[in-house]
Amino acid sequence: MTYAITQTCCGDATCVSVCPVNCIHPTPEEPDFGRTEMLYIDPKSCIDCGACADACPVEAVFPVDSLSPAQQEYAPLNAAYFADREPAQAPAGPNFHAWGEPSFERSLPSDFAPLRVAVVGTGPAGMYAAEDLLLHTSAEVTLIDRLPVAGGLIRYGVAPDHLSTKKAGDTFARFHRHPRVRMHLGVEVGRDITPEELSAHHDAVIYAVGASAGRRLGIPGEDLPGSICATTFVSWYNAHPEVAPDAVDLSTERVVVVGTGNVALDAARILVSHPDALAAGDIAGHALDALRAGSVREVVLLGRRGPEDAAYTRSELLALKHLPGVELVVDDHDPRTAAAIDGAEPGDRAALLADVTREEVDWSRPPPAGRRIVFRFHSAPVEALGDDGVRAVRVTGGDDGREIPAGLLLRAVGQRGLPVTGLPFDEATGTVPHEGGRVAGLPGTYVVGWIKRGPSGGIGANRTCAAETVGTLLDDAVGGTLPVPEQGAKAFQRLVRRRNRRVVDARGLAEIERAELALGRRDGRPRVKLATLPELVAAARGGRRRIPG
Repeated sequence: MTYAITQTCCGDATCVSVCPVNCIHPTPEEPDFGRTEMLYIDPKSCIDCGACADACPVEAVFPVDSLSPAQQEYAPLNAAYFADREPAQAPAGPNFHAWGEPSFERSLPSDFAPLRVAVVGTGPAGMYAAEDLLLHTSAEVTLIDRLPVAGGLIRYGVAPDHLSTKKAGDTFARFHRHPRVRMHLGVEVGRDITPEELSAHHDAVIYAVGASAGRRLGIPGEDLPGSICATTFVSWYNAHPEVAPDAVDLSTERVVVVGTGNVALDAARILVSHPDALAAGDIAGHALDALRAGSVREVVLLGRRGPEDAAYTRSELLALKHLPGVELVVDDHDPRTAAAIDGAEPGDRAALLADVTREEVDWSRPPPAGRRIVFRFHSAPVEALGDDGVRAVRVTGGDDGREIPAGLLLRAVGQRGLPVTGLPFDEATGTVPHEGGRVAGLPGTYVVGWIKRGPSGGIGANRTCAAETVGTLLDDAVGGTLPVPEQGAKAFQRLVRRRNRRVVDARGLAEIERAELALGRRDGRPRVKLATLPELVAAARGGRRRIPG
């Protein structure tokens, strides 16, 4: 028996570090690392020890003979990665694994005073940086987030039905109450404190603020009611407190989603999934109510290019194919689509659509009975039509284009970072200029994650990104180029509480956790997220009885 890595792989390579026979690839030392959709286990080398399954933070590794019907494609998918690769040579000697010389890249001189480092942002990028500092140095870490709850992308970006992926948050949560961590949630740099004040109290500051803005289409009608960015939709169903519960209207039968990336597939899946299945996750209560009362039966995914160039990962499409009660259809309006699917090599993205129904959809008719997702490739939006709101989307494809009647248009064409107060900003890339994570012209200031490299890579990609930034920071510390902080940790805590009396610390975060779990038990769900700032702050104060519902 062998093991296989499945859909929820986060790619952080924890499994690689525990494998005794080096059968998981690509490793962080290999060129493919960070470029593949997931990691893979070589069935010819696996010795069935289970160490990878025990170590995986997102429960993505299973024995092949225990894979569910929806997961069975992952056994050949893992094997296919190694089909044309030369097997690694067995090391000489009694050990299975060719261990390299030990290295201590994160170590500091023994007489080096502990650094005080502020990390702005508590999503995966910020927490990987904090973890690196806490595990490998004696640094004291200040965690700051503008929202009164931690988690970032894991809490507000991962789909609510991807519960295994959300388990990565448990790995980070163990550092929230670390003895060398101080947490200040609900504090915004640039509003409550200035970047200069933050730097004056710390040896270094790492900004991990992500890329929260959605890209625009640049078409007429894009700002009509009913045309929203997919990031807004994702935040809405994940109970983000800055998106109103009534921000999305689901009274339409058909929704058009522009884009074929994983965010687009997440949106489509949530829109057509049975609400009872979604209730088993942590979807926002208002979103669950809206889906129960809504009319959506068909989601159209628009792809400007063909299926061979679709941006979704194979694992996300495989999950979509196993969605109960939902039909997948490929709009056969362009002969290039069928040619790409029929001519694809096994394992290619396009080949995964070979068994999907193809039909030339008649858009003048309402959606058929049931629920379905339609892939329309070689088609781009030209205009959103309507007066008081979206009623149709004009798209390319065919002799003269088409109008697709729809009451909701979601733009899932990528994200970009926003300018960070006090930091330089590259408008073209939506990132902060840096060298190995070091912000140009600002000693002691660093970036990590999407604001550093752009919106690419999943949760695990932030681990290597954080390692680079922390390595640069420590090099600067040893080199004596970090500015000396003017004041200490207690002075910073007094400053923060003077500016914002609603700041949430680790104890308050634990109260929010207890409140949400209690609401979940009441409703027979794993968790019910608090969806407004007042609710979150009240829960942090232990005021669960004042929480609505």
